[in-house]
Amino acid sequence: ARDEATSWATPIIVEVDGKPQVVVSGSTALRGYDLATGKIPWSCSGLSNNVVASPVASDGILIAGSSYVRQAMLAIRLSGAKGNLAGSDHVLWSRHQRTPYVPSPVLHRGHAYFLRHYQAILSRLEIQTGKEPTGPFRIPELLNLYASPVAAAGRIYLTDQQGVTVVLDAGTEPKILGVNRLDESINASAAIVGKELFLRGANHLYCIAEE
Repeated sequence: ARDEATSWATPIIVEVDGKPQVVVSGSTALRGYDLATGKIPWSCSGLSNNVVASPVASDGILIAGSSYVRQAMLAIRLSGAKGNLAGSDHVLWSRHQRTPYVPSPVLHRGHAYFLRHYQAILSRLEIQTGKEPTGPFRIPELLNLYASPVAAAGRIYLTDQQGVTVVLDAGTEPKILGVNRLDESINASAAIVGKELFLRGANHLYCIAEE
């Protein structure tokens, strides 16, 4: 039971100090739950209401963002996290601009990539520091996006609601490597399995692979 408004973020499971935790983004607080007992070892306020984007984690750092009424993003060091983390040194960095609303961030090669609200404006931050040496980048060819970006082999894949997928080089200055169009609306995030990319449209499931 939680005394707070509904949110929509998908939980993730992370390993913290050798034990699995379920991390859930909520309007009142971001929380870790012990997977075995359901107890809450830590929580951290600071996100907005109506959280949709799911948290992401890499190398012991959790990043969560929201952008409903106000913009917010937090990076949390998970090892040793106990109690209320707000204002503690477990919060590595925070930001209040161009944070995601519907699409979740993606972490790739030491950087976090995310979209402003659900628009085609891409930010690229260092996971450890939150620094943004370059950008933001307005991505041509794309309109609004509900699907989260995905990454593989040094490339970022962005799919908008009109079924257009832009492939970017995940470098300091992301460059467009390709633009692919499907004649179908897409809201679901792409899934990568091995060397195949799956896209779920309004009426069809597509598998994209090299012949």
